[in-house]
Amino acid sequence: MKAFERLREIALSPWQAPGTAAFAAASAGLVLLLVVVARSSDGWVPVLDSANLVFHEAGHPLFGLLGELPQVLGGTLMQLLVPTLALFAFWRQRQATSTFAAGVWFFENWLNVARYMADARAQVLPLVGGGEHDWTELLTRVGLLRFDTRLAGVLRVGACLGMLALWLWLAWLWRRRGPLPASGARPRPRR
Repeated sequence: MKAFERLREIALSPWQAPGTAAFAAASAGLVLLLVVVARSSDGWVPVLDSANLVFHEAGHPLFGLLGELPQVLGGTLMQLLVPTLALFAFWRQRQATSTFAAGVWFFENWLNVARYMADARAQVLPLVGGGEHDWTELLTRVGLLRFDTRLAGVLRVGACLGMLALWLWLAWLWRRRGPLPASGARPRPRR
């Protein structure tokens, strides 16, 4: 019960609203990310997706300790778990800009997973170390292999909507903060 009380206390505490520079940087970063995704022939974001790949590959043996199916799912679970943990850590500290960045990373992973999922039948993406294609196996097991590209499309739309929702939330916090007075003193947040 104490854990739930602590979570409730955190949820009710105020956010550290972003300043104008932080909001502008976060907005520019999101636009840059989306431009890189759009301009890349396969949607690969070099810095983020290289890190995502490391977490993905680490997830297979870690979750593999729980059995065969968790091992197959483990790559995707791990690459989503790491940004989720970062998001939760920043949420606990009520750091809006950092929470936004971790949330964007989480949804960028959806784009990465969607690219892999859409390849389930075609299997043209290079796999680290060869082996089985995770999404071919997973979608085959549940009888949805023929829907790989449609499911990936839904995931892409969800990723874009998630990033948009995060940006709107950050913009709302920034706007709510209000302008700084001429003296440079910080105003109290509007309620």
